[in-house]
Amino acid sequence: MNLLWAHSPAPGSSRWHSLADHLRGTAELARRFTVSFGAGEVAYWLGALHDVGKAACAWQDKLAAVASTGRPVGIDHKSFGTWIAHERGLGAFAGAIFGHHGGLIDAPNLLEAFRRKLADAPGDVASAERELLGLLPDLPERLDPLVPADWRADPLVGEMALRLCYSALVDADSLDTSAHFQALPSPRVRPDADFGHLYKLFEQRRRGELAGRGGTPVGSLREQVYAECLAAAERDRGVFRLGAPTGAGKTLASGGFALRHAEKHGLRRVIVALPFLTITEQNAAVYRRLLDEEGGEPVVLEHHSQADFDDPRAGRWARLAAENWDAPFVVTTFVRLFESLYARKPSAMRRVHRLANSVIVLDEVQALPHAMLAPILDGLRLLVRHFGATVLLSSATQPSFWALDEFKGVPCTDLLHDTSKLVSDLRRVRYEWQLDPKPTLADIADQAASESAALVVVNTTGDAKAVFDRWRDAEPSGAAWHLSTRMCPDHRRRVLEKVRARLRRGERVLLVATQLIEAGVDVDFPVVFRAMAPADSLLQAAGRANREGRMADGGRVVVFAPEDGGQPPTYKTLVGCTARQFGPEKVDPDDLEALGRYYRNVYDLLNLADGQHVGQRIQQARRRWEFQTVAEGPMDASTNLRDRKLAFRMIDDDGISVVAPQGAETPELRRELENLVEELRQAPVPDLAKLRRLQAYTTNLHPSALRQSGVMALMRPILGGDAVRRGVLVEWVGEYDDATGINLDPNLEQFVL
Repeated sequence: MNLLWAHSPAPGSSRWHSLADHLRGTAELARRFTVSFGAGEVAYWLGALHDVGKAACAWQDKLAAVASTGRPVGIDHKSFGTWIAHERGLGAFAGAIFGHHGGLIDAPNLLEAFRRKLADAPGDVASAERELLGLLPDLPERLDPLVPADWRADPLVGEMALRLCYSALVDADSLDTSAHFQALPSPRVRPDADFGHLYKLFEQRRRGELAGRGGTPVGSLREQVYAECLAAAERDRGVFRLGAPTGAGKTLASGGFALRHAEKHGLRRVIVALPFLTITEQNAAVYRRLLDEEGGEPVVLEHHSQADFDDPRAGRWARLAAENWDAPFVVTTFVRLFESLYARKPSAMRRVHRLANSVIVLDEVQALPHAMLAPILDGLRLLVRHFGATVLLSSATQPSFWALDEFKGVPCTDLLHDTSKLVSDLRRVRYEWQLDPKPTLADIADQAASESAALVVVNTTGDAKAVFDRWRDAEPSGAAWHLSTRMCPDHRRRVLEKVRARLRRGERVLLVATQLIEAGVDVDFPVVFRAMAPADSLLQAAGRANREGRMADGGRVVVFAPEDGGQPPTYKTLVGCTARQFGPEKVDPDDLEALGRYYRNVYDLLNLADGQHVGQRIQQARRRWEFQTVAEGPMDASTNLRDRKLAFRMIDDDGISVVAPQGAETPELRRELENLVEELRQAPVPDLAKLRRLQAYTTNLHPSALRQSGVMALMRPILGGDAVRRGVLVEWVGEYDDATGINLDPNLEQFVL
């Protein structure tokens, strides 16, 4: 065998990367990542074959020619290994090799795709084939016996298995390649965590914090919840449900369950996913405080769009771990988790294999988008049944997922013995209803202003501004506050900090917010006014009232239907279902039986089981192993483009991403951000570190804003084109109010994003 190379030397080095070493190194890592769920040998041979096309004479000659320039070789090297794997029995699993750089393609197109590439260069095929036996003398004649039977028996199991194998392959390939270019003795892979130690540390610090707080009326009930969760952690792996009411200490209870369960069953990591950035950051801070040790490698990785991995305090570890979740305890968002699972590109999918043999905690699970429930629930079912995961569904408003086909028959263990009694024992509020006659927003603002402290939650950003404007001039400085997505994330974070501080000191505080305040945000008001909304939103808002149970008569929750208020279009069906179950002369939103009826009514009216529903169409594409169709949508014959509306996506990404440097805390920071914007605008290739720096000052506006005269003139494109449109990152150059953020006429933007 000739001396064959996989990679040229790193700058400043003379050490070439042997192709034989790279194939074996990638194969061994891929096996290590997948052996626990029975995929070790399949992943090994995918790794061993992924770069055998580099053995072609033309590829080796070109590598030598470009080695000193840093330019890519530019000759196909994936098709030969794909062909060998396919012909020796791996079939569509060979698509992992074909997509290890560009991404998974629809499996029905795989055969034609790699054969076309091979036909273009028959000489490369012949020269690579001559080297194959020398590179891989132990390559079996047939690889199909290595594929587990259940992968072939059920197309959905096989599709998920391929996702996990692909993830392990691209992660192993990247790690082995990085080790070469960084002159490391071996790839950088963190040893398995000692969850016994982490659980004991968590327990010790939790007890210490509770001892320092003193007792509250709900403290003993929280301890009961925690104890029951720990007891359930001894049970076998599977799907678990934590339906504790708001304020019952679910963050600590679910964390304790996950750590103890991981220790008990030898699982590899804990992954906690949440719906909103506000609570993701809040909960990550709690877990870091309880698990990270000074001087040691961090335990908790916080990974979402606002996490600043360029902050020196984050360290090199955080930047590397974020790529593949090589951390014992990951805190992320629903968007990051599920859009990685159903992606097709290597950069997004490197971390997906980490879901196997992990505890996956989905907090505030009621916030999962209805349209995507079919693929989400089916994915969770498969990860638990076939790939060693445990899933914990945590919410005060537990959805009726078992009414849907994807979860029918899935065994489930409730962590709490008697949820109904706990709801009754933890009831800290009384509901009042103002539905007929309907009050105006001004009426509600005035009612709230008569209280020493009150929270008003409305359904649109325009309504939030209207309420705040009613208070703005009448209230003393520092008393009235506003939270909505017209404000950039860093501005919202600062407001929440100030509101919490005033509440702790017992000072007057009036806060109006959109629903971003609800799920999991730790604030405690004596009175909450909530505009009529879906039932789970009403109950989540109620969780911001009398949170610590200190009020003898309970907190007040006033549900109102504003005469002049708006609501997102998606609310119409949900609010109708809410009105059928809850209200005056009916039951309150914390009635568990009525809540179950509400969810079943919603699922029926939204036609989630209909074959033409987007979720079911995604499931159909998954059964056909059409990875590009799932991630990017099916081809539209009339435009010859993919229809993104039929792709898997957690949020409607049709909004306009707007950078607002005016939301910076100081004039100096604002100038720095404006300079970054200009540098990005002028750069031929955007600097990712600079883009990440702007994320905390970037918010979304609904596309309807673009239809209004004058608004487009207040936005200047930064990236994505010269015109203001969907998909373009723009700078807001209009007015930005210190209290309410981007200043649009309330009638221009009616929807919350």
